[in-house]
Amino acid sequence: MSRPQLQLDAVRIVLVETSHPGNIGGVARAMKNMGLKHLTLVNPKRFPDIEATQRASGADDILQNALHAPDLKTALADTHFVLGTSARSRHLPWPLINPRQMAQAVRDTLQQQETSQVALVFGREDRGLTNEELSCCHAHVHIPTQADFSSLNLAAAVQVLAYELRMACIEKTNQDNLAHPWGTSWDAPLASGEALEGFFAHLEQTLIDIEFHDPQMPRQLMTRLRRLYLRARPDCTEVNILRGIQTATQKCARLRTEKAK
Repeated sequence: MSRPQLQLDAVRIVLVETSHPGNIGGVARAMKNMGLKHLTLVNPKRFPDIEATQRASGADDILQNALHAPDLKTALADTHFVLGTSARSRHLPWPLINPRQMAQAVRDTLQQQETSQVALVFGREDRGLTNEELSCCHAHVHIPTQADFSSLNLAAAVQVLAYELRMACIEKTNQDNLAHPWGTSWDAPLASGEALEGFFAHLEQTLIDIEFHDPQMPRQLMTRLRRLYLRARPDCTEVNILRGIQTATQKCARLRTEKAK
């Protein structure tokens, strides 16, 4: 198996609440064209469906092997690098890259840690991903379409990103002897989506315990902290260290409260 295929095997396409089964089939066909195999469906409106099979045009194996998840966080639980497609600007700035930059970021991630799992997330046909769903992503990908005709079919959007990803992997084939970006292999696997969600839940509770965070008046605090830590791309050891600090902080907060009584 070639190096490009090894890298592409680490990538999954995640579709969130797709309305039209034909679009799921079109995505499967686009994926197979570019050598992608792994499809995850988050609460699709209609699937399985004959229209999906017809539009897949021979990519039936991708549909048959597709994983199903009730929500996006479940779908991303075992991933390490998540990129969400976004067609519009958001109130809170987030790292925003184009498809070519996306492909480079994925390639660099897999060079740093070959066992990493990467997810490219696509939202609903009519309104994309919610702000909460986008906050699960390390970065957002925007396809720079013509401003006065910017709407892309879901399968076409997947095709654009899948093509750029394949080209980046092919270009990397003859560069296997280059040094790792950190001078050596990374010393710990990147934190999974499940580990990060556990960390964020622990962080929020810690901030509540020390009276820094009021969930009744959040003021985007947790969203901003998500952006900060996702931008850092912590590994599993670093997440464990941070959670250890949070546990010690909670202990100190309890002792302070007990002494005050």
